[in-house]
Amino acid sequence: MKFLNGGWMVKDGFDVRYAANVYEADVSDGSLTLYSPFGSPIHHPGQTLDGGLLTIEVSSPRPDVITTRLINHRGGPDRRPAFILDECDAQVDISEDDEAWVFTSGRLSLYIAKGEAMDFSYRYDGKEIAHSGPRAKGLVDDPDGLLHVCEQLDLGVGEKIYGLGERFTNFVKNGQSVDIWNEDGGTGTEQAYKNIPFYLSNKRYGLFVDTPGRVEFEIGSEKVSRVQFSVPGEELKYSVIGGADLKAILNTYTDLTGKPPLVPDWSYGLWLSTSFTTDYDEATVMSFVDGMAERNIPLSVFHFDCRWMKELEWCNFTWDERKFPDPEGMLAKLHERGLKVCVWINPYIGQKSPLFAEGASKGYFITNTDGSVWQWDKWQAGMAIVDFTNPEAVSWYQGKLRHLMDQGVDCFKTDFGERIPTEGVRYHDNSDPELMHNYYTQLYNQAVYDLVAEVRGKDEAIVFARSATAGGQQFPVHWGGDCSSNYASMAESLRAGLSFGMSGFGYWSHDIAGFEDKASPDLYKRWTQFGLLSSHSRYHGSTEYKVPWLYGDEAVEVTREFTELKLRLIPYLRTVAQEAHTTGVPMMRAMVLEFPDDPSCEDIDTQYMLGGDLLVAPVFSPDGVARFYVPQSEDGGLWRNALTGKTYEAGWHTEAFDYHTLPVLVRPGTRPIEG
Repeated sequence: MKFLNGGWMVKDGFDVRYAANVYEADVSDGSLTLYSPFGSPIHHPGQTLDGGLLTIEVSSPRPDVITTRLINHRGGPDRRPAFILDECDAQVDISEDDEAWVFTSGRLSLYIAKGEAMDFSYRYDGKEIAHSGPRAKGLVDDPDGLLHVCEQLDLGVGEKIYGLGERFTNFVKNGQSVDIWNEDGGTGTEQAYKNIPFYLSNKRYGLFVDTPGRVEFEIGSEKVSRVQFSVPGEELKYSVIGGADLKAILNTYTDLTGKPPLVPDWSYGLWLSTSFTTDYDEATVMSFVDGMAERNIPLSVFHFDCRWMKELEWCNFTWDERKFPDPEGMLAKLHERGLKVCVWINPYIGQKSPLFAEGASKGYFITNTDGSVWQWDKWQAGMAIVDFTNPEAVSWYQGKLRHLMDQGVDCFKTDFGERIPTEGVRYHDNSDPELMHNYYTQLYNQAVYDLVAEVRGKDEAIVFARSATAGGQQFPVHWGGDCSSNYASMAESLRAGLSFGMSGFGYWSHDIAGFEDKASPDLYKRWTQFGLLSSHSRYHGSTEYKVPWLYGDEAVEVTREFTELKLRLIPYLRTVAQEAHTTGVPMMRAMVLEFPDDPSCEDIDTQYMLGGDLLVAPVFSPDGVARFYVPQSEDGGLWRNALTGKTYEAGWHTEAFDYHTLPVLVRPGTRPIEG
């Protein structure tokens, strides 16, 4: 939220009160409570009248994590939902001397200055990693009379900020204004499906704002030398996380918010979709499956998108009998071919669906405040939204999916979950609608993931999800949403995936060749290379089928070659996934995450590490030219292209590649590819 008018004034309609200094402090039960007057320090008793006091609570949920809670008025009701965090005994130490209070958790300490000015210094192993100075902590009244609590941390020279979810804007977030608010906006805008109130700094700290509601970040875009973040309401709770490097910080953050689980090996293979609004039936499906087999292209998963159900009835969770008269028989045929089956679902029930009357009568939908069902006509006519705060609604919804799994469905694409209303609505458990907007996806994906784990077993559990919030990494896999069929969108998809990985998520996919429009044969082949060197790989589109033979004979060859390469990588990917599961470090890694001490890696968003041993640089140009960077290896050895055998020294390289090759470089001294 921007409220300043230059360096000294405030915009019309805004009122800002900053915490001045620490007037008094209390220590109890491993926490430190500070009291700070607004405006000016208190020097005589008369200044204690008619003024506010910011209460600042400092605590630690885990070692190397220091949590600060800024409170204006604490007398309001508890607001839910809230993130479920895994807290433990952090064994904190609190001390003070003439100059400061010192709060220590693990190797992270917070120095809080005494005296005339507010000064918070976060130090890891004695080195300052983050700092909040004067005119940083405060209250802001906006022109609508809504109160916000804000905080600012210094943005140092050369400091760069990463993460904040799956963002399609520049990979380095400096200069951006970011709203943590889930939206269904495609991949070409500042909106995002997966907004995560967590960022990483190359100064080696992480910042997590502990609210599922709206958080507004100004990363050097309000005050250019500060990161500002604010939330509406009476309090702001945030945690600074220290670590020896960015990987260590991700490990601690995912200790707190949840680790990504392992996923089944078959999920790493090629997924083929019917696409979105294409016209298909059982014959179409089998022709695609047989066509892949006839061309010796290994296929792992077949996905049925929305039109497996009758139009205008999404969702009814019933096969359209006009197209699929014998779904059990068809699914059995697919299983006989060694395939897993995924079907598209969402949490919305159109009024024409036979399930609408059932869900409405039993109170399973989000309601208006008068108790009537909340509905609108966007997406589906008269659409209602399942209320996952109601345990009976969860069981009802899971029951519909359980029947599909009994028929032979193996997993679900959990689409949507972002268009969640906030005004004039009520939840079964009286959750705050503003907080539920982002959090809804957590309950939705958990309900589906838990069912798959129950029916197929934990080792087989997987969803294919579009929306997420903090902690959503516990319900993989996620894909990148509605991208266009051009190189710019391919690049923005990669930027988003790298940001997503910097936000605690271990796995990520995208629509190979783009969702919107028709891909050119050139783009299809280049995106195929990129897609099959991602953690998960799926062909999917909107109005166009994405089977490779529609894009030429060479597209068939490229698909076959890179699918076979992906399958040879599975033993390596399994090891990389185990690392993601135990440490929170993603499978697809931004270069700065793997090489934090190499300044050249800080801005790179057109290549990535697939695990620690494979460097991948997709080709983003029809001329086939790639410009890529090779880091210095520890032993000075040469990187080797796994496809051509060519070796590379450290530094920047520019080279042209045909459709059967691209920079896939093996780190010196490693062997990630079998065969």
